[in-house]
Amino acid sequence: MKLFRFGSSESERPGAILEGGKRIDVSAFGEDFNEGFFLTNGVHRLAEWIGQNHDKCPAVDSAVRLGPCVARPSKIVCIGLNYALHVSEGGAELPKEPVIFLKSPSALSGSSDDVIIPKGSQKTDWEVELAVVVGKRATYVQPEEAMAYVTMITVSGLFNWSAAANG
Repeated sequence: MKLFRFGSSESERPGAILEGGKRIDVSAFGEDFNEGFFLTNGVHRLAEWIGQNHDKCPAVDSAVRLGPCVARPSKIVCIGLNYALHVSEGGAELPKEPVIFLKSPSALSGSSDDVIIPKGSQKTDWEVELAVVVGKRATYVQPEEAMAYVTMITVSGLFNWSAAANG
């Protein structure tokens, strides 16, 4: 199952892509894809609900705007300098330890939304970002246990739920 959020900015609604590619509005489920949804086994609850209600859900046109894939995350934790080729293109060396920084949740945008470049910017760098949605509270997780905390992986506004992940 793939999940997405769609509609006008600040008014996005939750949607799902069924096998075969049909896109449906799952607003009637009653929850958006936010922190509470993920912390309460929302992916599995939604999958069960869709199994019983998919025929009642309105279709979503493929031309509709895709919004940020998660509604109001509490934080965005980023890992910098993690792609070797891009690091070398910039003339830097790979760091020995992860470069960790935070982004404001307001930095999220839809996959086709305009990106606002600061006035006076001399160089704007672009990258494709891979995001991991952590669906359980986590502290001091061992590397071999890390994937048990991953609920979703997303690129460009669509979630791909992994059956291997616990969510």
